[in-house]
Amino acid sequence: MKNLTLDLPAMYGDHHVVEVRRILLNMPGVKSVYASSCFQAVEITYDPAEMDEETLIRQLDEAGYLHALATPLESETPANIEPVTYFRHTAAYRQTGKVVGFAQNVPYLGRPLWPCPGMVPIQKIDEGE
Repeated sequence: MKNLTLDLPAMYGDHHVVEVRRILLNMPGVKSVYASSCFQAVEITYDPAEMDEETLIRQLDEAGYLHALATPLESETPANIEPVTYFRHTAAYRQTGKVVGFAQNVPYLGRPLWPCPGMVPIQKIDEGE
């Protein structure tokens, strides 16, 4: 038996793990498959008399798991200078350099819509003298 460990950048969810396992376990000579979407890696145990490494790699490549997804890159032009009409997922500002932060501003509209511990209107307390 031989072990083959491959990085699969396009295996990012559990549904991909199921599909990778199905593809590999249906191939002759493959004895076990350990796939992790967290580590984006697969470890394959196979019999070299029945299966070769190149065929395993080719099958995963044809399924589209060996290469990273093609995603558009953002320019390093600050968001307040670059004239764009599309939504940017992140923003780079000159004063922060390469640091990207995320924030959500939720306007206060009174009280919450559900009872939540600690989420009550502040009440005036008369402490006396």
